[in-house]
Amino acid sequence: MTDRQSNIAVVTGAGSGIGRAVAVELLRAGWSVTLAGRRAEPLAGTAALAPGAASLTVPTDVSRPDDVEALFTATVDRFGRVDLLFNNAGTFGPGGVPVEELPYDAWRHVVDTNLNGAFLCAQAAYRRMKEQHPQGGRIINNGSVSAHTPRPHSVAYTATKHALTGLTKSLSLDGRPYRIAVGQIDIGNAATDMTARMRTGALQANGEVTPEPVMDVADAARTVRHMAELPLEANVQFATVLATAMPYIGRG
Repeated sequence: MTDRQSNIAVVTGAGSGIGRAVAVELLRAGWSVTLAGRRAEPLAGTAALAPGAASLTVPTDVSRPDDVEALFTATVDRFGRVDLLFNNAGTFGPGGVPVEELPYDAWRHVVDTNLNGAFLCAQAAYRRMKEQHPQGGRIINNGSVSAHTPRPHSVAYTATKHALTGLTKSLSLDGRPYRIAVGQIDIGNAATDMTARMRTGALQANGEVTPEPVMDVADAARTVRHMAELPLEANVQFATVLATAMPYIGRG
């Protein structure tokens, strides 16, 4: 970053997938990164991919306010401040379940993780960024192409990702007086365990099951790093990074 000497990040959902890829990209670029996720073992696996880098692992359930507060307290205690939050933790929920059959507990789990967790982490980061010196920082929310258009049988995931866009806009507006820049990256078909089924066949809006192309998750990670390393006077408000030929433009 050009306007600060410190590069301190918190990455949620850092034990796998996009979160792991972004955390490793930042660590290898010289950032100090707190790795947050529900289970300690995958977080340790992420840290091991960047040996010698400055990482801190903090098992965290982002849907629990006390866990989130402990996460950011541990980060400041270790590194002194928070320059970046990559708000990534999320779940798709039960796949392929029609809306009329979706259990309420499943709906609540997706909402608690994808939306409530994102809010709690953003709020905790915002508080630190507002009060620290020098003031400010950046929050990048991980949306999805589902923040724009849904897949079949994805009501909980799609609803939370649409809501995340509203969260991004409100945080961006409210952060202006405090040099808190907030943006969102919407990623489509990055190759992770979560998207493995895309390569064998995914349900389309016309009822067909069709294999979909994927892209290297490292391409998404490099995009996040670019957003993160802009000076606070510049912001990527929304970015969409997707496998070029995935059925998104024209989906449905």
